Amino acid sequence: MRFIIEHLSKHFEKKEVLKDINFTFEEGKIYGLLGRNGAGKTTLFNCINRDIRSDGGTFYLEADDGRRELRAEDIGYVLSTPTVPEFLTGREFLKFFMDINEKSIQNPRTTEEYFDEISIAPEDRDKLLKDYSHGMKNKMQMLVNMIAEPNILLLDEPLTSLDVVVAEEMKSLLRSLKQGRVTIFSTHIMDLALDLCDEIVLLNHGELEVVEKSNLDSYGLRDKIMLALREEEHE
Repeated sequence: MRFIIEHLSKHFEKKEVLKDINFTFEEGKIYGLLGRNGAGKTTLFNCINRDIRSDGGTFYLEADDGRRELRAEDIGYVLSTPTVPEFLTGREFLKFFMDINEKSIQNPRTTEEYFDEISIAPEDRDKLLKDYSHGMKNKMQMLVNMIAEPNILLLDEPLTSLDVVVAEEMKSLLRSLKQGRVTIFSTHIMDLALDLCDEIVLLNHGELEVVEKSNLDSYGLRDKIMLALREEEHE
């Protein structure tokens, strides 16, 4: 499976944020979407997710049996600031999600098995989500996307404000989820992208460019990335 973007563009008033983007993502890989704060990473995600209307462009999924346009159910979206129903307990939220998606969940497991997989302690499972830490809320966001098994998983800087232990747990979870889907992980932290991601994609001046990880040190591409990001800052 491949996720294909063709001729995507978006501007806000006179500022062109995304410039006729054409790009193909392949399943089974985590793509690090690297760019400065304000470079347009969230705008790109919001266009893909149809939270905002693009000015032009089409999104496709392509497999051995042909090509079709992207559907809402193809996409999972994990925000940097977790959005969960804080009036529910962790268990209530998980059970509610499983109930409303009963027909589409493949090989469902018990709530306890799901909680164990994301390391939510037994004593926290019946607490209100409003009393969860940022990291625990983020885990719950990841969990429902893990259960839904979307073809495309968009991750908008989900690890930036997590402590070291939770961040490592989340990275391990993401690596375990990458097979069978396209995962796009946005960040402005280069070392995080290099550690977690299989491919690095630079969003610079509204365009996407692949950066070969294997060449980052030997050919000075780290310097190229930093230069590009600094140039964008001064636009």
